[in-house]
Amino acid sequence: MKISHVSLIACLMLSANAFALSTDRDQPVYIDSDSQQLDMQSHMVTFLGDVKLKQGSINMNADKVVVYRDAKTGAIKEIEGYGKPATFSQLTDDGKTLHGEANELYYSLANDQLTMIDNGVLAQDDSVIKGNKIRYKISSQTLIADGTNKGDRVSTVIQPQTLNQNQTQDQSQSQKN
Repeated sequence: MKISHVSLIACLMLSANAFALSTDRDQPVYIDSDSQQLDMQSHMVTFLGDVKLKQGSINMNADKVVVYRDAKTGAIKEIEGYGKPATFSQLTDDGKTLHGEANELYYSLANDQLTMIDNGVLAQDDSVIKGNKIRYKISSQTLIADGTNKGDRVSTVIQPQTLNQNQTQDQSQSQKN
């Protein structure tokens, strides 16, 4: 009986803004895990073992997910995901799927930013960015990637087919005019 109350409380603690783009913000958050621990004094819920978080088109898979709430307002401040790697995906407003992974994922709701640390990878279509630290601004879909340590590099692959598709569309439009 206590476990189902804890599960209900944990689900209610997760606001509709977690990992959200426009329509995802209005969706409920679902979390499945092998176990969970609720610390009411620190306003923190820890989900352990094959954790699956879903909100609308957003999916996150990790070995461990920690959710922090503001003590006064109850609003979620941050969600952390840990794994080897922890992964996420989301459908963007333009219908494309964005895939990401890292050993550590940090989502700050106040900054609307997902930070991927330790073997970060962000991919959309066939384009890929790899770096030790990737900061992704969710609402504006912009990012900054760093090597973190001196000598570390950031790798980017931009597939020509994406560029070719845009050129083909531009040519088709100019031929119609």
